[in-house]
Amino acid sequence: MDAAKDVVVKKEKKKKTLATRIWQQKELILIALPFVIYILVFNYAPLVGWTMAFQKYKPGLGMFEQEWVGLANFKQLFSDSSFIRVIRNTISMSIINLSLSFFFSITFAVMLNELKNKSIKKVIQTVSYLPHFLSWIIVTGIVLDVLSTETGVINQLLMTFNFIDQPINFLADPKYFWWIVGFSNVWKSTGWGSIIYLSAMSSINDELYEAAEMDGASRLRKIWHITLPGIKPTIFILLLINIGNIMNAGFEVQ
Repeated sequence: MDAAKDVVVKKEKKKKTLATRIWQQKELILIALPFVIYILVFNYAPLVGWTMAFQKYKPGLGMFEQEWVGLANFKQLFSDSSFIRVIRNTISMSIINLSLSFFFSITFAVMLNELKNKSIKKVIQTVSYLPHFLSWIIVTGIVLDVLSTETGVINQLLMTFNFIDQPINFLADPKYFWWIVGFSNVWKSTGWGSIIYLSAMSSINDELYEAAEMDGASRLRKIWHITLPGIKPTIFILLLINIGNIMNAGFEVQ
């Protein structure tokens, strides 16, 4: 009996503690409530529409008046060669964008972190952020001009230095397309993507660099053994977040 009473008393204490915590944090809960409602309405409520994937859907009929076909729609989808190609292209472009963006953002952040002149550093940061605020319409227009067969800078340089005899139509050759998309994304997102890494680097203890310098470590050694390990948790968190969007290559660039 005593053991049962103890369990009841503990449960009541937990309830009181939970109620107390909720009351103490009521302002935060009220602030978060509109966002929770927004997510429920616009992210979770529409999931009811997924039932159409298992139906022979006909507009005008109610949800429960439709003919249910099980996985027939999925069988048809996965047997279509065009669908497989689309999935392959989406994943490939996402992996290219993810890999290049991570590499160049981290490299750019490390280079900025090593720059000692604060004025030059601020100017470079500001200039590198600007492409992020350009729409993809403007970015693709710039890419078209740069890669043009008539007035494009790339073709002009290649012909000037005798690497090629005639202009290359980059946008008409499939082997160049994925890399054009990848490096366009790099140019647009590298400066913005480096912000979080620079913030993580600013939290690294300066005494570690001083100790490494006293031990005779070169700049590259300090980057490899102090800077990169110091931002490793940030790299992994951002990598996991971006992997979650790997099926979302986007249509803007294409």
